[in-house]
This record gives sequence, structure tokens and C-alpha cells, in this order.
Amino acid sequence: MKKVVFFDRDGTLIEDKIYLNDPNQIVYLPHVFTSLRTLRDQGFEFIVVTNQSGVPRGLVKLKNLWEIHQRMRCEFSRHGIDFLDFLYAPFMTDSDHFLRKPNPGMLFEAKAKFCINMKQSWMVGDRMTDVEAGRRAGTQTILLGNTESPQMSPYAPPVAQANHLWEVTQIITKSQFN
Repeated sequence: MKKVVFFDRDGTLIEDKIYLNDPNQIVYLPHVFTSLRTLRDQGFEFIVVTNQSGVPRGLVKLKNLWEIHQRMRCEFSRHGIDFLDFLYAPFMTDSDHFLRKPNPGMLFEAKAKFCINMKQSWMVGDRMTDVEAGRRAGTQTILLGNTESPQMSPYAPPVAQANHLWEVTQIITKSQFN
């Protein structure tokens, strides 16, 4: 069974541009390539799980979303990093659709498709909805950055909190869940 790090996309791997629709505006966060190579070398594989309410709002075109993910896949590949998949939930923020985080649908879909050991896997994101989706799916969880406070959230706190991706890498590689 695979061990995976599930990553939210915006604010986690790339800058959050709020409804990114232009593939030319992708900006990678600091340490992203070094961090993922280190995790890859520890036997982890990667999947992006991203809520995309910009699609039903008409702010993000599906062809552009696909192109953004293709460009990300290519850039990471240039750095020796592959992704098993890029999954997205094109539903409004008030939707309770099973695929939209905090629901665990995208993670369960990936688990079934790729035979993932959820107990050895992690969910990393910059929102407490990311953390909650990981918790509901049975992964370990890390809240990245300070966009949201676990203390102010209705959801259970993450296993860990990190200020940047390199810190995420250190938490995961030193964990007893690894």
C-alpha cells in the first residue's frame, strides 16, 4: 500500500491568487521542490486535492484548470517529482458535496484508485477544512501557515502546525507515523 501526502493546492504548493484562472500566474511557494523531493526520498507519493468554487462561479474555466494542473505536473517533473493525481471539487462554498473539503470524498476516491494506507498518509493544507478532510479520511494532518487558527475553528486541531513547507517536511519525516 502507498503512503501519500495529500496537498491542498492554493496557499500550500502555489501562491493563493484567489480563483486562479490564468496558467501564466502560477507562483510556487518557497522550498516546494526541495520539500517534495525530500518526502519522495522517504517513500511518499503525492496527490493534490483542491476545492475549486471558482468553476461554478464562472471565474475559472475548466480548460484553464486542466492547464494549470498540467503545467504544475510538468514543472514538478522537471524537479524529479511526480504526482499520482490532481483532484478537484468544482462546488460552491456552501455545498456539502462529498468531494468538497471538509468532506473526505477526494481522499477516499484516491484511496480506492491508488491503494493508499491512510494511517501512514498526511493531509497538508492552509485551511482547517483541509485538516478536517484529512481527519475524516484517517490521515495525519498539518495546518500550513497562519491563514486560519485551529483555536477559532469548529473542527478538531491538526496533528501539527507549520509555518512553511520545509517545516512540514521535517514534521513528516520525524513522525512515528512515517
